[in-house]
Amino acid sequence: MRSVILRGLLLASLLILTACSSKFTTYNGPQVTKLEVFKGDRTMKVYSGSRVLKTYDVDLGFGARGHKQFEGDGRTPEGRYTIDRRNPNSSFYLSLGISYPNAADRAFAREKGLSPGGDIFIHGQPNLVGPRGPDWTAGCIAVTNREMRLLYAMVKNGTVIDIFP
Repeated sequence: MRSVILRGLLLASLLILTACSSKFTTYNGPQVTKLEVFKGDRTMKVYSGSRVLKTYDVDLGFGARGHKQFEGDGRTPEGRYTIDRRNPNSSFYLSLGISYPNAADRAFAREKGLSPGGDIFIHGQPNLVGPRGPDWTAGCIAVTNREMRLLYAMVKNGTVIDIFP
C-alpha cells in the first residue's frame, strides 16, 4: 500500500513539474540585439547584430494602418521602442512589454486631450479563447504560443524594437 502511495505522489510530482516547465524554455544561442516589425508584411525579424536569427509572421492591432495615437484606436505603434517588461502570467500565454508610449506619443495625445493608451506587448494567443484571425489584437503584436515561448527566452529587457509601417 505504501509503495502505491509513493508511486502516486511521484507521478503527481512529475506531472506538476512537466506542466510548469513546459511554458518556459532556455535559449543558449547568439544574443538578440534588435527586433524589427514590418506591419505591411506582417512579419517580425529577430537579429543578433546584422544577422537575422528568426522571422515570424505576426498579427497586429485591428486598426492596423497608421501609428497608434490614442487609447482604444486598435493600432500597433510605429517607431523605436524597447522591450521593458515581461509577463509570465499574461492572459495571452506569455508576453514581452513594449515601451509605448514614449515622450512624443504622450505629448501628442496630451495636445489632443486624450490618453495615448499603453500596455502594448508581443504575446502569444489568448489563454481562454484560442487562436484568432488576422489583426485581432488591441494594438499588440501576436505570434503563436510556440514562437512566443522561444521569444520569451531569447529576448531580454532593454532589447530595441523598431516597428515600421
